[in-house]
Amino acid sequence: MKKSVLFLIPNLGHGGAEKVLVNLVNNLNAERFDITVQTIFDGGVNKQYLLPHIHYKSWKKHTFRGYTHLLKLFSKKRLYNLIVKNRFDYVISFLEGTSTRIIAGCPYEDSIKISWVHTEIDSLKMLSRCFKSVKEVANCYSSFDRIVFVSEGVKKVFAETVSQLSDGIGLYADKFSVFYNVNETEIIKEKAKDTVDDAVFSTDAVNIISVGKLIQVKGYDRLISAVAELNKELPQRKIHLYLVGVGGQERKLFELSREYNISDKVTFLGFKDNPYKYVAKCDLYVCSSRVEGFSTAVTEALVVGTPVVSTRCSGAVELLGENNEFGVVCENSQDGIYSGIKYIIDGDRLSYYKNKAIERGAYFSKEATTSAVEKMLLELADEK
Repeated sequence: MKKSVLFLIPNLGHGGAEKVLVNLVNNLNAERFDITVQTIFDGGVNKQYLLPHIHYKSWKKHTFRGYTHLLKLFSKKRLYNLIVKNRFDYVISFLEGTSTRIIAGCPYEDSIKISWVHTEIDSLKMLSRCFKSVKEVANCYSSFDRIVFVSEGVKKVFAETVSQLSDGIGLYADKFSVFYNVNETEIIKEKAKDTVDDAVFSTDAVNIISVGKLIQVKGYDRLISAVAELNKELPQRKIHLYLVGVGGQERKLFELSREYNISDKVTFLGFKDNPYKYVAKCDLYVCSSRVEGFSTAVTEALVVGTPVVSTRCSGAVELLGENNEFGVVCENSQDGIYSGIKYIIDGDRLSYYKNKAIERGAYFSKEATTSAVEKMLLELADEK
Protein backbone atom coordinates (compact mmCIF):
# COMPACT_ATOMS: atom_id res chain seq x y z
CA MET A 1 0.00 0.00 0.00
CA LYS A 2 1.33 3.44 -0.95
CA LYS A 3 2.47 5.83 1.76
CA SER A 4 0.96 9.32 1.55
CA VAL A 5 3.54 12.12 1.64
CA LEU A 6 2.92 15.85 1.97
CA PHE A 7 5.61 18.42 1.13
CA LEU A 8 4.79 21.95 2.30
CA ILE A 9 6.60 25.05 0.98
CA PRO A 10 5.56 28.74 0.80
CA ASN A 11 5.47 28.79 -3.03
CA LEU A 12 7.10 27.29 -6.11
CA GLY A 13 8.85 30.45 -7.24
CA HIS A 14 12.27 30.74 -8.85
CA GLY A 15 14.39 29.90 -5.80
CA GLY A 16 16.79 26.99 -5.48
CA ALA A 17 14.80 25.12 -2.81
CA GLU A 18 11.67 25.29 -4.95
CA LYS A 19 13.47 23.79 -7.94
CA VAL A 20 15.04 21.09 -5.77
CA LEU A 21 11.64 20.13 -4.34
CA VAL A 22 10.18 19.65 -7.81
CA ASN A 23 13.19 17.53 -8.81
CA LEU A 24 12.84 15.39 -5.69
CA VAL A 25 9.11 14.67 -5.86
CA ASN A 26 9.26 13.97 -9.60
CA ASN A 27 11.86 11.28 -8.98
CA LEU A 28 10.54 9.57 -5.84
CA ASN A 29 9.13 6.11 -6.48
CA ALA A 30 5.49 6.63 -7.50
CA GLU A 31 4.72 2.97 -6.79
CA ARG A 32 5.64 3.40 -3.13
CA PHE A 33 4.66 6.99 -2.40
CA ASP A 34 1.50 9.00 -3.10
CA ILE A 35 2.89 12.53 -3.16
CA THR A 36 1.20 15.87 -2.56
CA VAL A 37 2.95 19.21 -2.88
CA GLN A 38 1.19 22.01 -1.07
CA THR A 39 2.10 25.68 -1.21
CA ILE A 40 0.93 28.34 1.19
CA PHE A 41 0.52 30.63 -1.80
CA ASP A 42 -0.26 29.43 -5.32
CA GLY A 43 1.95 29.65 -8.36
CA GLY A 44 5.58 30.14 -9.18
CA VAL A 45 7.64 29.26 -12.23
CA ASN A 46 8.49 25.79 -10.92
CA LYS A 47 4.87 24.67 -10.57
CA GLN A 48 4.71 23.89 -14.29
CA TYR A 49 7.44 21.25 -13.94
CA LEU A 50 5.55 19.00 -11.51
CA LEU A 51 4.77 15.68 -13.19
CA PRO A 52 1.08 14.78 -13.68
CA HIS A 53 1.03 12.15 -10.92
CA ILE A 54 2.04 14.70 -8.25
CA HIS A 55 -1.00 16.11 -6.44
CA TYR A 56 -0.85 19.87 -6.01
CA LYS A 57 -2.82 22.22 -3.80
CA SER A 58 -2.42 25.67 -2.30
CA TRP A 59 -3.95 27.55 0.61
CA LYS A 60 -4.27 31.06 -0.81
CA LYS A 61 -4.08 32.38 -4.37
CA HIS A 62 -1.75 35.30 -3.67
CA THR A 63 0.77 36.23 -1.02
CA PHE A 64 0.12 39.29 1.11
CA ARG A 65 2.30 41.63 3.09
CA GLY A 66 2.93 40.70 6.70
CA TYR A 67 1.48 37.20 6.45
CA THR A 68 4.20 35.71 8.70
CA HIS A 69 3.19 38.08 11.51
CA LEU A 70 -0.51 37.30 10.99
CA LEU A 71 0.06 33.55 11.14
CA LYS A 72 1.89 33.94 14.45
CA LEU A 73 -1.46 34.87 16.00
CA PHE A 74 -2.63 31.28 15.52
CA SER A 75 -1.39 28.23 17.39
CA LYS A 76 0.66 25.82 15.29
CA LYS A 77 -2.06 23.14 15.60
CA ARG A 78 -4.70 25.61 14.44
CA LEU A 79 -2.50 26.55 11.47
CA TYR A 80 -2.14 22.91 10.43
CA ASN A 81 -5.90 22.36 10.60
CA LEU A 82 -6.51 25.61 8.73
CA ILE A 83 -3.93 25.18 5.96
CA VAL A 84 -3.13 21.48 5.54
CA LYS A 85 -6.27 19.97 7.12
CA ASN A 86 -5.72 16.32 6.17
CA ARG A 87 -3.74 13.42 7.59
CA PHE A 88 -0.69 12.06 5.73
CA ASP A 89 1.73 9.27 6.59
CA TYR A 90 4.57 11.80 6.22
CA VAL A 91 4.30 15.56 6.61
CA ILE A 92 7.41 17.43 5.45
CA SER A 93 8.30 21.09 5.77
CA PHE A 94 10.64 21.67 2.84
CA LEU A 95 11.77 25.13 3.93
CA GLU A 96 12.69 26.61 7.30
CA GLY A 97 10.35 29.18 8.82
CA THR A 98 6.57 29.35 8.51
CA SER A 99 6.14 25.95 6.87
CA THR A 100 8.17 24.38 9.70
CA ARG A 101 5.83 25.86 12.31
CA ILE A 102 2.77 24.65 10.39
CA ILE A 103 4.03 21.08 10.06
CA ALA A 104 5.08 21.04 13.73
CA GLY A 105 1.38 21.56 14.52
CA CYS A 106 0.32 18.29 12.87
CA PRO A 107 -2.18 16.74 15.33
CA TYR A 108 -1.90 13.18 14.03
CA GLU A 109 0.42 11.22 16.31
CA ASP A 110 1.06 8.49 13.74
CA SER A 111 2.21 10.99 11.08
CA ILE A 112 5.98 11.18 10.60
CA LYS A 113 7.19 14.79 10.75
CA ILE A 114 10.28 15.94 8.85
CA SER A 115 11.89 19.38 8.58
CA TRP A 116 14.25 20.32 5.71
CA VAL A 117 16.82 23.07 6.37
CA HIS A 118 18.35 24.78 3.32
CA THR A 119 20.37 27.65 4.73
CA GLU A 120 22.71 28.58 7.57
CA ILE A 121 20.60 29.47 10.61
CA ASP A 122 23.33 31.17 12.60
CA SER A 123 21.42 32.91 15.39
CA LEU A 124 18.44 32.36 17.68
CA LYS A 125 16.91 35.50 16.19
CA MET A 126 17.01 33.99 12.71
CA LEU A 127 15.83 30.61 14.04
CA SER A 128 12.76 32.10 15.75
CA ARG A 129 11.84 34.71 13.09
CA CYS A 130 8.56 32.99 12.11
CA PHE A 131 7.74 31.65 15.57
CA LYS A 132 6.06 33.20 18.60
CA SER A 133 9.14 32.79 20.78
CA VAL A 134 12.44 30.95 21.17
CA LYS A 135 10.64 28.52 23.49
CA GLU A 136 8.14 27.69 20.72
CA VAL A 137 11.04 27.03 18.33
CA ALA A 138 12.41 24.46 20.77
CA ASN A 139 9.03 22.78 21.12
CA CYS A 140 8.51 22.70 17.36
CA TYR A 141 11.88 21.26 16.34
CA SER A 142 11.85 18.72 19.17
CA SER A 143 8.59 17.32 17.76
CA PHE A 144 10.15 16.33 14.43
CA ASP A 145 11.13 12.74 13.75
CA ARG A 146 13.94 13.84 11.43
CA ILE A 147 15.68 17.11 10.54
CA VAL A 148 17.32 17.09 7.11
CA PHE A 149 20.11 19.43 6.02
CA VAL A 150 21.31 20.11 2.49
CA SER A 151 24.98 20.12 3.53
CA GLU A 152 27.27 19.26 6.41
CA GLY A 153 27.97 22.98 6.80
CA VAL A 154 24.28 23.82 7.26
CA LYS A 155 23.97 21.02 9.82
CA LYS A 156 27.00 22.27 11.76
CA VAL A 157 25.72 25.85 11.95
CA PHE A 158 22.23 24.67 12.98
CA ALA A 159 23.65 22.44 15.73
CA GLU A 160 25.73 25.34 17.08
CA THR A 161 22.67 27.62 17.12
CA VAL A 162 20.27 25.19 18.81
CA SER A 163 22.94 24.37 21.41
CA GLN A 164 22.09 27.79 22.87
CA LEU A 165 18.58 26.56 23.67
CA SER A 166 17.75 24.97 27.02
CA ASP A 167 18.62 21.29 27.47
CA GLY A 168 16.16 18.47 27.09
CA ILE A 169 14.33 19.60 23.95
CA GLY A 170 14.99 16.40 22.02
CA LEU A 171 17.38 17.83 19.41
CA TYR A 172 19.77 14.91 19.28
CA ALA A 173 22.27 14.04 16.58
CA ASP A 174 20.43 10.84 15.67
CA LYS A 175 17.60 13.01 14.31
CA PHE A 176 19.92 14.70 11.81
CA SER A 177 20.45 13.62 8.20
CA VAL A 178 22.30 15.28 5.31
CA PHE A 179 21.03 14.86 1.75
CA TYR A 180 22.45 16.80 -1.16
CA ASN A 181 19.99 18.47 -3.52
CA VAL A 182 18.41 16.44 -6.30
CA ASN A 183 19.49 17.66 -9.73
CA GLU A 184 18.09 16.57 -13.07
CA THR A 185 21.60 16.06 -14.40
CA GLU A 186 20.72 14.61 -17.81
CA ILE A 187 18.06 17.26 -18.48
CA ILE A 188 20.50 19.99 -17.45
CA LYS A 189 23.15 18.68 -19.86
CA GLU A 190 20.64 18.48 -22.70
CA LYS A 191 19.27 21.98 -22.10
CA ALA A 192 22.82 23.34 -21.90
CA LYS A 193 23.19 22.55 -25.61
CA ASP A 194 20.41 24.98 -26.62
CA THR A 195 21.32 28.02 -28.68
CA VAL A 196 21.59 31.40 -26.99
CA ASP A 197 20.00 34.05 -29.21
CA ASP A 198 19.48 36.91 -26.75
CA ALA A 199 23.04 37.46 -25.57
CA VAL A 200 26.43 37.78 -27.22
CA PHE A 201 29.41 36.23 -25.46
CA SER A 202 32.72 37.86 -26.21
CA THR A 203 35.44 35.81 -27.85
CA ASP A 204 38.21 38.09 -26.63
CA ALA A 205 37.14 38.42 -22.99
CA VAL A 206 36.63 36.18 -19.97
CA ASN A 207 32.88 35.66 -19.70
CA ILE A 208 31.83 35.31 -16.05
CA ILE A 209 28.29 34.33 -15.06
CA SER A 210 26.22 33.97 -11.92
CA VAL A 211 22.63 32.79 -11.46
CA GLY A 212 20.35 33.71 -8.58
CA LYS A 213 17.95 36.20 -7.08
CA LEU A 214 19.25 39.75 -7.21
CA ILE A 215 19.15 40.19 -3.45
CA GLN A 216 21.68 41.27 -0.84
CA VAL A 217 22.55 37.81 0.43
CA LYS A 218 23.80 36.76 -3.03
CA GLY A 219 26.62 39.30 -2.82
CA TYR A 220 26.36 40.64 -6.37
CA ASP A 221 27.42 44.09 -5.16
CA ARG A 222 30.74 42.51 -4.15
CA LEU A 223 31.00 40.64 -7.44
CA ILE A 224 30.45 43.79 -9.53
CA SER A 225 33.06 45.61 -7.43
CA ALA A 226 35.53 42.76 -7.91
CA VAL A 227 34.94 42.71 -11.68
CA ALA A 228 35.50 46.49 -11.83
CA GLU A 229 38.81 46.11 -9.98
CA LEU A 230 39.94 43.21 -12.17
CA ASN A 231 39.14 45.08 -15.39
CA LYS A 232 41.27 47.95 -14.12
CA GLU A 233 44.17 45.74 -13.01
CA LEU A 234 44.10 43.20 -15.85
CA PRO A 235 43.23 45.20 -18.97
CA GLN A 236 44.76 42.48 -21.12
CA ARG A 237 42.20 39.98 -19.73
CA LYS A 238 38.96 41.87 -20.37
CA ILE A 239 36.14 40.57 -18.22
CA HIS A 240 32.39 40.61 -18.93
CA LEU A 241 29.87 39.69 -16.22
CA TYR A 242 26.44 38.19 -16.92
CA LEU A 243 23.82 38.05 -14.16
CA VAL A 244 20.83 35.72 -14.59
CA GLY A 245 17.94 36.47 -12.25
CA VAL A 246 15.58 39.10 -10.93
CA GLY A 247 15.17 40.68 -7.53
CA GLY A 248 14.85 43.78 -5.42
CA GLN A 249 18.46 44.88 -5.87
CA GLU A 250 18.43 44.97 -9.67
CA ARG A 251 18.26 48.76 -9.94
CA LYS A 252 20.87 49.22 -7.25
CA LEU A 253 23.25 46.79 -8.96
CA PHE A 254 22.75 48.47 -12.32
CA GLU A 255 23.59 51.84 -10.76
CA LEU A 256 26.64 50.31 -9.11
CA SER A 257 27.94 49.10 -12.47
CA ARG A 258 27.49 52.64 -13.82
CA GLU A 259 29.24 54.09 -10.80
CA TYR A 260 32.25 51.87 -11.48
CA ASN A 261 32.04 52.80 -15.18
CA ILE A 262 31.61 49.16 -16.26
CA SER A 263 27.95 49.17 -17.32
CA ASP A 264 29.14 48.03 -20.76
CA LYS A 265 30.79 45.04 -19.09
CA VAL A 266 27.82 43.88 -16.97
CA THR A 267 24.76 42.34 -18.65
CA PHE A 268 21.55 41.77 -16.71
CA LEU A 269 19.83 38.88 -18.46
CA GLY A 270 16.76 38.66 -16.19
CA PHE A 271 15.06 35.42 -15.19
CA LYS A 272 15.60 32.49 -17.57
CA ASP A 273 13.72 29.19 -17.68
CA ASN A 274 16.88 27.63 -19.05
CA PRO A 275 19.90 29.22 -17.36
CA TYR A 276 22.09 26.22 -18.22
CA LYS A 277 22.69 27.23 -21.85
CA TYR A 278 24.10 30.57 -20.66
CA VAL A 279 26.27 29.00 -17.94
CA ALA A 280 27.63 26.38 -20.36
CA LYS A 281 28.77 29.07 -22.80
CA CYS A 282 30.64 31.13 -20.23
CA ASP A 283 34.23 30.66 -19.08
CA LEU A 284 33.67 30.89 -15.34
CA TYR A 285 30.83 30.64 -12.83
CA VAL A 286 31.10 32.74 -9.65
CA CYS A 287 29.04 32.25 -6.50
CA SER A 288 29.50 35.48 -4.54
CA SER A 289 26.96 34.65 -1.82
CA ARG A 290 27.31 35.88 1.73
CA VAL A 291 25.30 32.83 2.88
CA GLU A 292 24.31 29.62 1.11
CA GLY A 293 23.01 26.22 2.12
CA PHE A 294 24.17 24.03 -0.74
CA SER A 295 24.24 26.02 -3.93
CA THR A 296 22.02 24.53 -6.62
CA ALA A 297 23.48 26.93 -9.18
CA VAL A 298 27.07 25.88 -8.39
CA THR A 299 26.08 22.22 -8.71
CA GLU A 300 24.48 22.94 -12.09
CA ALA A 301 27.58 24.81 -13.26
CA LEU A 302 29.69 21.75 -12.45
CA VAL A 303 27.21 19.50 -14.27
CA VAL A 304 27.57 21.56 -17.49
CA GLY A 305 31.36 21.70 -17.07
CA THR A 306 31.87 25.38 -16.26
CA PRO A 307 34.72 26.15 -13.81
CA VAL A 308 33.59 27.60 -10.46
CA VAL A 309 34.81 30.15 -7.93
CA SER A 310 32.70 30.24 -4.76
CA THR A 311 32.85 32.13 -1.51
CA ARG A 312 33.43 29.99 1.57
CA CYS A 313 29.89 29.31 2.72
CA SER A 314 28.00 26.12 3.59
CA GLY A 315 28.34 23.49 0.89
CA ALA A 316 31.21 25.17 -0.98
CA VAL A 317 33.94 22.86 0.30
CA GLU A 318 31.70 19.81 -0.15
CA LEU A 319 31.15 20.82 -3.77
CA LEU A 320 34.64 22.00 -4.71
CA GLY A 321 36.95 20.10 -2.37
CA GLU A 322 38.95 20.74 0.79
CA ASN A 323 41.94 21.90 -1.23
CA ASN A 324 40.31 23.41 -4.33
CA GLU A 325 40.40 20.08 -6.12
CA PHE A 326 37.30 20.75 -8.25
CA GLY A 327 37.02 24.53 -8.12
CA VAL A 328 38.21 27.52 -6.12
CA VAL A 329 36.79 28.30 -2.67
CA CYS A 330 37.68 31.87 -1.74
CA GLU A 331 37.38 34.00 1.37
CA ASN A 332 33.82 35.24 1.90
CA SER A 333 34.51 38.91 1.16
CA GLN A 334 34.91 41.28 -1.76
CA ASP A 335 38.68 40.87 -1.62
CA GLY A 336 38.22 37.11 -1.52
CA ILE A 337 36.03 37.13 -4.64
CA TYR A 338 38.56 39.34 -6.42
CA SER A 339 41.46 37.04 -5.43
CA GLY A 340 39.58 33.87 -6.36
CA ILE A 341 38.72 35.11 -9.84
CA LYS A 342 42.22 36.48 -10.38
CA TYR A 343 43.79 33.19 -9.29
CA ILE A 344 41.83 31.17 -11.82
CA ILE A 345 41.96 33.54 -14.83
CA ASP A 346 45.35 35.22 -14.44
CA GLY A 347 47.00 31.89 -13.80
CA ASP A 348 45.49 30.29 -16.93
CA ARG A 349 43.74 27.63 -14.84
CA LEU A 350 40.40 27.76 -16.69
CA SER A 351 41.00 24.69 -18.85
CA TYR A 352 42.26 22.69 -15.84
CA TYR A 353 39.20 23.53 -13.76
CA LYS A 354 36.86 22.90 -16.67
CA ASN A 355 38.00 19.28 -16.69
CA LYS A 356 37.68 19.10 -12.89
CA ALA A 357 34.16 20.57 -13.07
CA ILE A 358 33.08 17.85 -15.50
CA GLU A 359 34.58 15.22 -13.19
CA ARG A 360 32.85 16.61 -10.10
CA GLY A 361 29.52 17.20 -11.83
CA ALA A 362 29.14 13.47 -12.46
CA TYR A 363 29.07 12.89 -8.69
CA PHE A 364 25.74 14.66 -8.14
CA SER A 365 23.36 12.26 -9.83
CA LYS A 366 19.68 12.39 -8.97
CA GLU A 367 19.60 8.62 -8.40
CA ALA A 368 21.91 8.68 -5.37
CA THR A 369 20.03 11.37 -3.45
CA THR A 370 16.55 10.13 -4.35
CA SER A 371 17.45 6.61 -3.22
CA ALA A 372 18.81 7.93 0.08
CA VAL A 373 15.63 9.94 0.76
CA GLU A 374 13.42 6.93 -0.01
CA LYS A 375 15.49 4.80 2.34
CA MET A 376 15.07 7.37 5.12
CA LEU A 377 11.31 7.50 4.67
CA LEU A 378 10.96 3.73 4.85
CA GLU A 379 13.26 3.44 7.88
CA LEU A 380 11.30 6.11 9.74
CA ALA A 381 8.08 4.19 9.05
CA ASP A 382 9.64 1.02 10.48
CA GLU A 383 10.78 2.91 13.60
CA LYS A 384 7.31 4.40 14.12
